[in-house]
Amino acid sequence: MNKKNRKRNLLAATLTAALLTAPMALSLPAGQAAAAKASPILKTTATPFSIEGKRTSIATIHKDNTTYIALRSLNASLGLSTTYEKAADTVKITGRDRVLQIGLKDSSFKLNGQPIYNGSEAIVQNNTTYLPLRVLLEQMGYAVSYEQASKMIGIHAVQENKLKIGTEAIASEEDGKSIHVYYPVLSGYSDTAVQNKINAFLKKEADRNVAEGSKEMDPQAKENMKILAGNPKADVRTPSLDGQYTVSYNEKGKLSLYVDYYVYTGGAHGMTVRQPYTFDLATGDVLSLKEAAGGKENYVSAINKEIKDQIKNRHMDLMVPFQTIEADRDYFLNRNGIVIYFTQYEYTSYAEGMPEFVIPYSAFK
Repeated sequence: MNKKNRKRNLLAATLTAALLTAPMALSLPAGQAAAAKASPILKTTATPFSIEGKRTSIATIHKDNTTYIALRSLNASLGLSTTYEKAADTVKITGRDRVLQIGLKDSSFKLNGQPIYNGSEAIVQNNTTYLPLRVLLEQMGYAVSYEQASKMIGIHAVQENKLKIGTEAIASEEDGKSIHVYYPVLSGYSDTAVQNKINAFLKKEADRNVAEGSKEMDPQAKENMKILAGNPKADVRTPSLDGQYTVSYNEKGKLSLYVDYYVYTGGAHGMTVRQPYTFDLATGDVLSLKEAAGGKENYVSAINKEIKDQIKNRHMDLMVPFQTIEADRDYFLNRNGIVIYFTQYEYTSYAEGMPEFVIPYSAFK
């Protein structure tokens, strides 16, 4: 499957393990905590932490292979500010040029104005509301590590590029279609020309994907209108397009992110197409995979080897054998390396989503 089909076929195709998915807790006054979702009384355990190099011990709760911890023990060390909005029953966490809002009734999460998915629920115990560690720390710009021998959890702030990332939205509920697409907007960067160049590019990309998704939804929207014209009470499902972005890397003069566009046009489920972008903050240009790999001539073979090894080690069941990536394969960066992913149905079933393969930066040295 070539790159153009993978990227543009929006409508047709597309701390260690447990601790890194762990939630963290936030302390609220008794009256406020009572408004959050109640949870069974769970056992607490003293756990060693290293916060910015300073060692301490904090009581944690372990449930379903996940670690929960009270934010009141970390708030001062991390420099985060927390407030509770009673009317909305929402916790707001502010710091590092970010605002994370958490709805306690439905455990909804919104980062810098964009809804983000999180499967964990808030838990109340002893007048403390416990919230997801991974969402709180990683989304707020912290790195989490785990030392197996000492069972110590390490937390430190990531040294990010000096810029802010806000959110804009394209939303519409017209012509029998539902569109809710979020895209990032940069501000505060020292080179305003580069900032404006990247913002213009991301806006153009968002508009283009919305236009393509809207066109794909047209046939189902028109069919629904015909059905409703004959029977206004008919049960029809509105075709929809949803887009959410994730910033995966913002360090060392590079900014990498991706937008997942999910389009539903009828049937059991829709399809997701991922659009990744990695920018050189010195120029505002989008970097190719070869450029991200340091310009190494053997970057394709190096990536192929890593993917094949990971497929074997993860005992992955592929629908067709993996042979090689394309030279211009889509990718994004994270702190550990270049991330290559399989699109939906490319090598695996729909239920497998989009398997990711992190290629360590050391593979290109």
